[in-house]
Amino acid sequence: WIRVKLANNQQSEKIKSLLHSGQHVTVCDEALCPNRAECFARGTATFMIMGDVCTRHCDFCHVKHGRPDSLNLEEPEMLAKTIAEMKLKYVVITSVDRDDLYDGGAKHYVECIKAIREYNPSIKIEVLTPDFQRCVKKALDIFSESPPDVFGHNVETVPRLYKSICPSCDYLQSLKLLQLHKKQFPNILTKSGMMLGLGESNEEILQVSDEDRKSFV
Repeated sequence: WIRVKLANNQQSEKIKSLLHSGQHVTVCDEALCPNRAECFARGTATFMIMGDVCTRHCDFCHVKHGRPDSLNLEEPEMLAKTIAEMKLKYVVITSVDRDDLYDGGAKHYVECIKAIREYNPSIKIEVLTPDFQRCVKKALDIFSESPPDVFGHNVETVPRLYKSICPSCDYLQSLKLLQLHKKQFPNILTKSGMMLGLGESNEEILQVSDEDRKSFV
């Protein structure tokens, strides 16, 4: 039951070619997701903006870490054109952590959202953002220029495992971001997620779920 079914290779290769021709980065490829062929065959992909080098080093993640390149100011329009060509009705945009930027990359997110809507006004856009350490308020104020339809940020794991799995991140910082976003944008769907199978207990899962839920009230 755990075996991955062979996908439609023709459609999968078409999507891969389209993504690579536009020099786009997907979390599907960077994280070595085993399901990416299946998603590509359905014409779906999660785009990863602001490069393929992260300023943090988390043990669970395969994305490269180090000093990122400067932002590609042409990326928003390039991304919008590719999404329009794929005829997507719903798109998910995520990114590497960019602690080197004054706003954590929030302005670049907004520029991508604006460009995507310019090419396809009816599309729904979901973002999955970093925690915006040291610049949460600034980042959220920037998002008010052009907010997404869904704002997501993952807490990754339970508090006890943060130091060993993602030492550069902070559980309470993630909760703070979710709380402030819901307070500032009460009519926008705010969501979160976490990984399982890393040594957490059932009680810890319930605790995190409860704290996440309270963040959205």
